[in-house]
Amino acid sequence: MWTHTPWQGRFLPHPLPQGERLRAYATWCNAVEGNTTFYATPARSTVESWAAQTDPRFRFVVKLPKAITHERRLAGADEELGTFLHAMEPLGPRVHALWVQVPGSFGPGDLGALAAFLRRLPGAYRYAVEVRHQAFFADERAAGQLERVLADAGAEWVPFDTTTLFRSPPTSDAERDAWTKKPRVPRRSRALTDRPIVRYLGRDATDRTVEGWQGWVATVVAWLREGRSPTVFVHTPDNADALALARRFHDEVRARLPEVEPLPEPMPAEPPTLF
Repeated sequence: MWTHTPWQGRFLPHPLPQGERLRAYATWCNAVEGNTTFYATPARSTVESWAAQTDPRFRFVVKLPKAITHERRLAGADEELGTFLHAMEPLGPRVHALWVQVPGSFGPGDLGALAAFLRRLPGAYRYAVEVRHQAFFADERAAGQLERVLADAGAEWVPFDTTTLFRSPPTSDAERDAWTKKPRVPRRSRALTDRPIVRYLGRDATDRTVEGWQGWVATVVAWLREGRSPTVFVHTPDNADALALARRFHDEVRARLPEVEPLPEPMPAEPPTLF
């Protein structure tokens, strides 16, 4: 996400060499979703560059490749998993969690495969699982079974909150596209570990996005007071304003809990001038 085109020259300096773009992003936010790893495992040298551009406290939530989660459905993917874990090693403590996003067809009947997969994973990392099957949200028994599988592995359940997006019909091409692609599931806000992760999707309109996240501000403040360390990712259908919105969310949390550490001072998009 740190190479998102609408941010270049607006929030982030442009042009920037490939090896400097994450460094600029990291002055805006202290965490990133590693979504590109879903499509292919990067070269280890690429991951070394990511580590060189970020502070050890920077948080990566890195998605496992689809070859593991969607094509093999967590079974018989030891070779692909080993290649992926080897590539991620240079990030060291920056790996906040490895993100296991399973397909929408992955339901309660697949929990045995999930449990077996989580048991095989190395204990050096934390894990977070995102499910999209409706049964996990509509059936308390299925939800309870999933929570037990995750609890046994010390893994987190990642909610993808799209309720604001689906609250009313879309009004733009980006929103219409999101309506066809994003999961329509109820909001879930129960943390299973001390490191909850939230993915929130708003609307094109800033006021509607901010209105929709108010419940998450309260939840995050409560988690912090409980001693948890949450990570929140803010999205909109086109993500054009996501960097500024993420900082605004952080500011709203700090307004209620001033002891929360401030975010870094953003790198200016344009060099300073004398006039």
